Amino acid sequence: MRQIKFRADQSTVSLQTDTRLLDALLAHQVPVKMVCGGRGLCATCHVYVTAGEASLTPASQREQLALSVLTGAQSNSRLSCQARVIGDGVEVALPDGMYVESFTELESLIGQRTSMPILHPVTGETLVEANKIIIRSSIMQLKDVDFSIGDVGTSRA
Repeated sequence: MRQIKFRADQSTVSLQTDTRLLDALLAHQVPVKMVCGGRGLCATCHVYVTAGEASLTPASQREQLALSVLTGAQSNSRLSCQARVIGDGVEVALPDGMYVESFTELESLIGQRTSMPILHPVTGETLVEANKIIIRSSIMQLKDVDFSIGDVGTSRA
């Protein structure tokens, strides 16, 4: 068994060797949307590996491409659906924000104050800043934003 440590609350989750880092998020009850179904095409399972990066499988070409368009990507960024745990000492931190899957989902939040940034599921770009009230006029500019990942997957294959 391998231990994954979550930096935010210092809790740990045990996983079998060669299990996806995503499974640690799910075991920790992190609300991961997995818009692409775990194929490495979106940003909704993005994490920062703060320790033990060598204890994960290397990033595939597909993952590197996905991370290259991710606004919040850093040198220690990984897509948890693609990274497999092969050793001990992995510690992860989660990006600050909530991903949305569609304009309809964002529209349903009108009138509410966001407790965290709302992020685009493909690029990770901040759509609405934290502690802002979502108003219709501020999100109408996003109505034509393509939240789908179908085209992204095609261009990266």
